Amino acid sequence: MTKLGVIADDFTGATDIASFMVNAGWKVVLFNGVPSGTFDAQDTDAIVIALKSRSIPVNEAVALSLSASAWLKDQGCQRQLFKYCSTFDSTAQGNIGPVTDALMKFLETSATLVCPAVPDNGRTIVHGHLFVKGELLNESGMQHHPVTPMKHASLKKLMEAQSVGLCGIINLDKVKNHPDELETEIEKQLANKARYFIFDVLDNQDLLTVAGATANFPLVTGAAGLGYAIATLDKKSTESGKQAMHIDACGAGVVLSGSCSAMTNQQVDFYQQRASSLALDVEKIIHDPAYLDIVSQWVISHAGEPLAPMVYATQPPQIIELIQKHYGAEFVSEKIETFFSSLAQSLARAGFNKFIVAGGETSGAVTQGLNIAGMVIGEPVAPGVPWTQVLNKQQWVILKSGNFGNQDFFQQAQEHYHE
Repeated sequence: MTKLGVIADDFTGATDIASFMVNAGWKVVLFNGVPSGTFDAQDTDAIVIALKSRSIPVNEAVALSLSASAWLKDQGCQRQLFKYCSTFDSTAQGNIGPVTDALMKFLETSATLVCPAVPDNGRTIVHGHLFVKGELLNESGMQHHPVTPMKHASLKKLMEAQSVGLCGIINLDKVKNHPDELETEIEKQLANKARYFIFDVLDNQDLLTVAGATANFPLVTGAAGLGYAIATLDKKSTESGKQAMHIDACGAGVVLSGSCSAMTNQQVDFYQQRASSLALDVEKIIHDPAYLDIVSQWVISHAGEPLAPMVYATQPPQIIELIQKHYGAEFVSEKIETFFSSLAQSLARAGFNKFIVAGGETSGAVTQGLNIAGMVIGEPVAPGVPWTQVLNKQQWVILKSGNFGNQDFFQQAQEHYHE
């Protein structure tokens, strides 16, 4: 039986956790959306289903997630993990809380884990507060996120505002110094009506402790670090699960950046000093039907250069706010995503076979444009950001969540090509 079924709320999150589990020695299959038929998973440790449910209406996110959960249950997955971003991207309306509640009801469990910690990427939890590289979540740049601005760092406040139950917090002293008391502490807090358990996590050892303490939970929720911890605790996990991937240097590559995160802004600034780059004109995306062909031809004209050309919608928060005030946030986001989807499709027809993509929504759009049903997970360029090969195609895609990677990420990704 497959040990774990993962429901990811966007495509980059799906590749993120799949990569972490592969690095822990598991064999992982990733599907783009809920498969229509059954899957022979006898040699698979985990199945990951990538949804596009992070920022859609709550009822749609719940319905999609329940469909994925039912399919995973039918495939015999022993446990399930609802995977969201390590910056807990969600508003007071959801979607993390409502999806978690719906999955808990469907899987008939009264308790779950809330664990966005990924120490390898600087995501830690102290006194129930989420930190990003030492800064409180709401002071890390995420307070300016155009779709899910994070105004608090308290996971308890964030979760209880959008769900139907209470959070129980288990502090760092208990996790580090008294792991043998965690089972008793969980029982005590369950008696006090806690439904969602938040453990303090500073390092990977803490994460392993937390994963062990909640190993009997039918459903857990969290980020990629939790997937890694669960796979690492599995006695059969070995280094042999890692897959070397040959990324053919033949053909052309392109960088497509739609994320407006602080780190992606740095990555775009760094890369545009070294490679041909084109900033998208939102007005033209909205009003000029010929703009797609103009951008496609620009990319094609720069295909032979040492570094792949970059097309980006990444902008500083203040510029994004002005555009959104004029047209509306959802309208602008939808237009940009549709443009990236069509651009990827156009470039694939022109012979481009390597796509380096930044941003969860952008990644979802590109995978739709390329009609990707599933992928093989390969080597990481940064923790949680692997190169992937599209199933049955000589086509490679790397999908990066906004805040992941160092400033030279786009260039670093191209160093993995093989002659």
